Amino acid sequence: MTRVFAYCRVSTADQHPENQVQEIAGAGFTVDAHRVAMEHVSGSTVASQRPGFAKLLERIERGDTLVVTKLDRLGRDAIDVQQTVQTLEAMGVRVHCLALGGVDLTSPAGKMTMGVITAVAQFERDLIIERTNAGLQRAKAEGKKLGRPAALSPDQQRQALSRLAEGETVYGVAKSFDVARQVIMRIRDSAQK
Repeated sequence: MTRVFAYCRVSTADQHPENQVQEIAGAGFTVDAHRVAMEHVSGSTVASQRPGFAKLLERIERGDTLVVTKLDRLGRDAIDVQQTVQTLEAMGVRVHCLALGGVDLTSPAGKMTMGVITAVAQFERDLIIERTNAGLQRAKAEGKKLGRPAALSPDQQRQALSRLAEGETVYGVAKSFDVARQVIMRIRDSAQK
């Protein structure tokens, strides 16, 4: 007999995953309370790293069904969602998303829907990269310095190199300038090139 599970995630403490449980029940899915995984965790966290979702994966078995209200409950972006759905499909679990009309994402129609969503997400990501690169090129052409500002001024960098040359440790120099050891090591390594 097919068991039905629900995964309900919200990002902040003032949100209520119970609303998603009610939405799933309203769509006609009967989910026993002990088969509902609810958690408060940021959507930027990969699904596989969410404690509630990880416990759900331990309990769900071949032939079971997982229901979510929206795709973004399953992952941080389209690629993460697709990987999560593929993992569940490989386990023999069907995945239904209410926001997509309750379509089973592991069915042929669901896979096509996921393919279109993934393609659109990749297109958006490519556009963002293209705009970012154009902005960086424009800034360079205008003579703007890119990247983080240097942790130490040129004078401080010369002082650090001098102190290292006199035998002081990287740790000691870093501590005196109140910077990480890696800052001093980068300055040392750049000077040796």
